[in-house]
Amino acid sequence: MPRIMSVTQDFRYLQHTFGLNQVAEMAQAIHDDGFALIPNVLSSELVAQAREKIDGLKPFGFDSEGINDHYKCVFNRDPFWLQFIDWPGVIDLAEATMGSECHIIGQTAWRSHPGHNGWSPHTDRVFVEVPEDMAEDPRFKLPIYLCTAHFYLSDIDEELCPTYVIPGSHKSGQALTWGKDKDPEYKGRKLEPVLCKAGDVLFFRSEIWHTGSENKSDRIRHLLQVHYSHRFIAQQFSPFMSWQFNPEVLAAANPRQLRLMGDHKRAAYD
Repeated sequence: MPRIMSVTQDFRYLQHTFGLNQVAEMAQAIHDDGFALIPNVLSSELVAQAREKIDGLKPFGFDSEGINDHYKCVFNRDPFWLQFIDWPGVIDLAEATMGSECHIIGQTAWRSHPGHNGWSPHTDRVFVEVPEDMAEDPRFKLPIYLCTAHFYLSDIDEELCPTYVIPGSHKSGQALTWGKDKDPEYKGRKLEPVLCKAGDVLFFRSEIWHTGSENKSDRIRHLLQVHYSHRFIAQQFSPFMSWQFNPEVLAAANPRQLRLMGDHKRAAYD
């Protein structure tokens, strides 16, 4: 079903966008720019349903609530969330960049309330630190180890804490320290907001310089994240030592979803 968009006359995407079927082009963008922005992924009906489901979540384990509510591993709470871990086009991009045996290392839901300020430029993870001239050399392609898909469940304008990115900054080969550098710059480019609509997806690699921002509006930003990685990277399902899969979720999962949750084929280190 087509998504009904509440687009204002002056709305425009600031970054290049892709269709869900442009998997090869998006994979190249992850190498070139560090991210891919995909409009019109979810229907307005599903967006509304996901928001309602987030509003009904209760804190568990390492979850936190306050001005910025954060719920971890929501895929294990209700089969409803399974559809987002293998959403057509998004999962194809994950597999195109991290392999056919990639898996999830988490799925988190957020509610950012008015007054929340998430400005803290950082890198999620830099696995390989390399000299900048080497990272920029066209003969070298920095491997993609970990990516996050942001499923936006609110229309994101400059008032509603957009995600900010610096295109190409993953090629710096260097990590940003959380909370240390408030205004980083890479090759003359500074952080730029990703403005988008409810139902859009931003897929980005862990090395890109990025940040959340301040909620200057009177609205709540709803966001769902799915974190993907290579199989050999450990799944990080909190509360860790007491973790147990929900039998209802396992019973509802399809084979691809089961693999994404860890039901892999035998391999070298099993």
